[in-house]
Amino acid sequence: RRMTSMKEKAYNERGCYSFTKIKQRCPQASGLETLATLVSSVEETPDPIPTTVQGTIPTWINGSFLRNGPAKFEFGEDRYVHWFDGMAMMHRFHIKDGNVTYSSRFLRSDSYVKNTEKNRIVMSEFGTLALPDPCKNIFARFFSRFQMPDNASVNFVKYKGDYYVSTETNYMRRINPQSLETKEKVDWTKFVAVNSATAHPHYDQDGATYNMGNSYGKQGFFYNIVRVPPPDETAAKTDCADLSGAEVICSIPAAEPRKPSYYHSFVMSENYIVFVEQPIKLDLLKFMLYRIQGKSFHKVMTWEPKYNTIFHLVNRHTGKASEVRYQCAPMFTLHQINAYEDNGFLVMDMCCGDDGNAVGEFTLENIRRKSGEEMDKFYNDLCRNLPRRYVLPLNVDEQTPLDQNLISLNNYTATAVKTKPKEVVLTHEELHDDTLLQYGGLEFPQINYTQYNGRPYRYFYSCGFGHVFSDSLLKMDVHTKELKVWRFPGLYPSEPVFVASPGATEEDDGVVMSVIITPRKEKSTFLLVLDAKTFIELGRAEVPVNIPYGTHGVFNEMG
Repeated sequence: RRMTSMKEKAYNERGCYSFTKIKQRCPQASGLETLATLVSSVEETPDPIPTTVQGTIPTWINGSFLRNGPAKFEFGEDRYVHWFDGMAMMHRFHIKDGNVTYSSRFLRSDSYVKNTEKNRIVMSEFGTLALPDPCKNIFARFFSRFQMPDNASVNFVKYKGDYYVSTETNYMRRINPQSLETKEKVDWTKFVAVNSATAHPHYDQDGATYNMGNSYGKQGFFYNIVRVPPPDETAAKTDCADLSGAEVICSIPAAEPRKPSYYHSFVMSENYIVFVEQPIKLDLLKFMLYRIQGKSFHKVMTWEPKYNTIFHLVNRHTGKASEVRYQCAPMFTLHQINAYEDNGFLVMDMCCGDDGNAVGEFTLENIRRKSGEEMDKFYNDLCRNLPRRYVLPLNVDEQTPLDQNLISLNNYTATAVKTKPKEVVLTHEELHDDTLLQYGGLEFPQINYTQYNGRPYRYFYSCGFGHVFSDSLLKMDVHTKELKVWRFPGLYPSEPVFVASPGATEEDDGVVMSVIITPRKEKSTFLLVLDAKTFIELGRAEVPVNIPYGTHGVFNEMG
């Protein structure tokens, strides 16, 4: 890992940090088993089937645990290159009165339908370029290279009361959360001036949804903050997608217009949104050239640590961006944990690493490496993400002193130093102790979102990565840095989701649910239910079908 204390960094004339790379402190792993089974194609189960419950599933849990992720990696003789390219499958664990049923369906995206019809890959994805259809003329074949995929395999999201599955293009698909039926394709560009949107929106207490999307044109490249209003309770309900009223509340110009940053999510507190402009760069000229030459999209993303990470602070009520430039040493983040305001400061917790090359490394060839030396080398070369805390002083002006730590809050070791007018340099606090390192870092953080998103909190839940895919579930106390762990050899958990008990008054009064993949045993995947307070298993529901490793999910109380 790279250490980031002020003593280890020199601020050069370009306004960038230079520092000595320090070897990652996480212990090296050996003898890792193959994960090929976790990324193997499966069949859908459209009609709900019973599961076998062991232990007790609390009877107060009533609803559906919905999951998303890649589940088909070939058509005919054609094979996908990258894990992200696999066709989206939606999973539903319906829980009622202590019983659980399971069903799944492939998303009927354009990609899935057309590939199925031709029995080959005819639509390009993130890491796989489809060969042009020889039956089309040269112009149709050329322009087909620029089609954006609608294989929404990342997450379930909600706008105006409707569920959608989403990825990171301009397309989503509306979904029936009970039947998993695929409904209409929704194009963000028809509602608001963005060319894409993340699969990780935020929701405020009033029911509005916030997201981020790109736009580009003659004026340059912009990162746009989008607000979709809450459902209109007085409007007549129609069975169609409704993003009406969506608006861009702030447009942030890219620091490097020809090399904008890749981002997967963003930060939101009660009053602010923070966009993290990190040094994973998308080369737009190379993107156009690669499309013409017939190369895949993931190769235009590069980790360029010569650039700092910039935090763009925006008041989400006024849409006004701060004139202060907050920045830190180069770092990489996919998922934020939580953010809140505390006496004139914005506290941001997120999972971070010091090497952004990891996204492009998750090819199916790498993930399917054999047990032993091949797999060990791949895993040990990956960056381990760890939880960090950054603190932004919100009241920085001409009178703010230079070259001293501005953070006056007790019990915070992060720093913020004004180095010149309208510029603040941040260093982070580690949100863990050495106990976490034996579990290989963490990702997929979740909190008690309904009650604590954007507010001071104490606990988060995540996956521990002692392997290429997660092999443990973790509960972290950010006050004491105490860790609780659920881990068993050969079991691979998905992202944990917290569900509060009815009438809960404590932050961790509820359960944590995760889908556990079991590659050593056929057709024995199970839904795990842990007591969130003690992190002790309450029950599990075994599913008699194979399920591949997935991405994100939600709990739908409406069933």
